[in-house]
Amino acid sequence: MALIDEIREQPEVAARLLQEARPEIAAICETVRAADPSHVVIAARGTSDHAAIYAQYAFGVLARTYVGLATPSVHSLYGTAPDYSRALVIGISQSGASPDVVGVIRSARAQGAITLAITNTPGSDMAQAAQHHIALRAGAERAVAATKTYTATLLVLAMLSAGLRGVAEAEADLARLPGALAAALDLETEARRIAEDQAGLDRCIVLGRGYHYATAREWSLKLKELAYVLADPYSSADFIHGPLALIEAGFPTFCVAPRGATESDMAEVIGRLGDELGARLLIASDDPDVCSRGTWSFTLPSLPEWLMPIVSIVPAQLHAMHSTIVQGRDPELPRSIRKVTLTT
Repeated sequence: MALIDEIREQPEVAARLLQEARPEIAAICETVRAADPSHVVIAARGTSDHAAIYAQYAFGVLARTYVGLATPSVHSLYGTAPDYSRALVIGISQSGASPDVVGVIRSARAQGAITLAITNTPGSDMAQAAQHHIALRAGAERAVAATKTYTATLLVLAMLSAGLRGVAEAEADLARLPGALAAALDLETEARRIAEDQAGLDRCIVLGRGYHYATAREWSLKLKELAYVLADPYSSADFIHGPLALIEAGFPTFCVAPRGATESDMAEVIGRLGDELGARLLIASDDPDVCSRGTWSFTLPSLPEWLMPIVSIVPAQLHAMHSTIVQGRDPELPRSIRKVTLTT
């Protein structure tokens, strides 16, 4: 199957990016530092939009730079464009083909902004529209559900955000990533067991905070597009402001809660969900004590928090795939969607 093959390729893709993309990313970082843009704007759709959410934290924490998400419909539907002239404008798209995202890059470049395309398709419209391009080097992705291009995009964004400020320990941390991805793949047997235990799953809540909100969003999307599960993602901080009312005894709730700045907040929410409200919890964490509070758990390999979203999504991909298979559906042929979606 293409999907499982591509999930399993992720350590190799990460190693290749780390080896081959460093010089061009270093050059782009030098150009950006010289121009000193006031902020970053990212244009993306779908899975790529979840990578952009990760970038909001990576650039914000590591490079101390504000990141806003573009609104492509301002261009394509309303026929106007914001002022991008003082920004670094990044387009993220596996195919580089979506017309409305390409339109943001073209408009920004015409205004004199620094423009960067991150794609898996070097000859695409978006790659040609931008001043700078970083190829994901993920190889052909045949499965409809994006997996290896997602983690490759996160890695490129991590390298950019660390490179802009010269984070001293970044190289050593990044070098551990392929091994951590390989360790995350070892959770497939557990992902299959959990999926079988959850047979009949048709709804769930997926929670994360900070860096891990991106993982919650992407896990939710994979469950929707593959297993047709009505999976609703939230930042845990937003969830307690109203959606908490959804939870009743036995409600399946998935929590992304690795060590780091958000762990204590997530632990408090997990305690309330499980102990007070009786939710059935699936917890992904590198802290065994946190994992022990779930009905099910994925014990993740440990990395610094800024790199954990690249690893934590892997068991989530496996869980979504096996949930699909358990329900008797084909993860290679999700209904109603295609590999490349062209939004205008």
